[in-house]
Amino acid sequence: QGEFLWPGFGENLRVLRWIIERARGEGRAVETPIGYLPPADGIDTRGLDIPEATMQALLQVDAAAWKQEMQDVGKYLERFGDRTPRVLTEQLERIRSRL
Repeated sequence: QGEFLWPGFGENLRVLRWIIERARGEGRAVETPIGYLPPADGIDTRGLDIPEATMQALLQVDAAAWKQEMQDVGKYLERFGDRTPRVLTEQLERIRSRL
């Protein structure tokens, strides 16, 4: 509808806080085909007017869109040939297989 779901760049520290909590083994996460994401209530949104439905939309994994994204990433990595670190192509294949 021409509007952003997330309030903006200045609020990204809230996401970084979740990442740090995860690194410390404290943050909660939900396993998805693309990796671990916070649950809808896993990011501190105090002081923001973000409905739960919006958080659900932000954190949903659109498998069709991600399959296309992985195809595009694969094409990009192909440009680098043998110089592409194997860990990147392995991760790409793991995500593809989970999708």
